[in-house]
Amino acid sequence: MERAEKREFVTELNEVFKASGSVVVAHYAGATVAQMNDFRSKMRAAGGTVKVAKNRLAKIALQGTEAEGMSNLFKGQTLIAYSTDPITAPKVVMDFAKTNDKIIVLGGAMGTTTLNADAVKSLATLPSLDELRAKLLGMIQTPATRIAGVVAAPASQLVRVFAAYAKKDEAA
Repeated sequence: MERAEKREFVTELNEVFKASGSVVVAHYAGATVAQMNDFRSKMRAAGGTVKVAKNRLAKIALQGTEAEGMSNLFKGQTLIAYSTDPITAPKVVMDFAKTNDKIIVLGGAMGTTTLNADAVKSLATLPSLDELRAKLLGMIQTPATRIAGVVAAPASQLVRVFAAYAKKDEAA
């Protein structure tokens, strides 16, 4: 890489660290190109990105960001996975690491919080933002349908009473 390319890469990576909901750092030593391409495509489909970065450049890009505390994770062959949704990157990385022993999660960051490997695993077990929204919407709608049923019940009972009187009058 030329010096200008390095500067551009550091600037781009700095913006990534500032804008991402979560960043996961992992070792990938021994992973094949096919495995890495599969990993990248799974992450892209979920809405995240995977990058292999030189450790020195990643540490420089971390300076001045909230995630600066994770700079000690960049040792050896490391990759970073990030997404705007804080749950997406950890979930995809942990799912892929289950089937591929070459991906070893070191830790990461979520905002100002530096995460160790166990914290990333815990974060991966949480439901995604879309799943939480769906659950919340379901919880809100359930009481509303019950209220509508309770409010409509007296009116339907009155209709039944009037219908019964009408049938009684017709029979008489």
